[in-house]
Amino acid sequence: MTAADPDIDTFTRPYWDAAAEGHLLLRRCAACDRVHHYPREFCPHCWSEDVTWERASGRATLYTWSVVHRNDLPPFGERVPYVAAVVDLAEGPRMMTEVVDVAEGDLRIGMELEVAFRPEGEVTAPVFTRAAAVRPT
Repeated sequence: MTAADPDIDTFTRPYWDAAAEGHLLLRRCAACDRVHHYPREFCPHCWSEDVTWERASGRATLYTWSVVHRNDLPPFGERVPYVAAVVDLAEGPRMMTEVVDVAEGDLRIGMELEVAFRPEGEVTAPVFTRAAAVRPT
């Protein structure tokens, strides 16, 4: 385990297990029917504890990004430059992530993305890439 690995506990285990199987999970509140991310044991909108896991579509649009050219923290320093981004998930929540396999000059606010998964230490982490329907041929 590295310093960058998340602290996996009983609550977050389903999220990381699903990611290892290639699925992104979100939390949906039964009381107000809103979806949120990052995973919490309560709804950040209405504070209900009646919240369950739900499989996300994996679709998103790029909200903003920054190309990181220097990061001295492992394992990030080995990957520079990389694209740190915020995406709007199709289900509504915003998510911090990394955009991979897209040239810096091709990045555009509002571009369609889809989730992909990359092994990161002891977990598999969600990242995003250009949506298959809009990949250049």
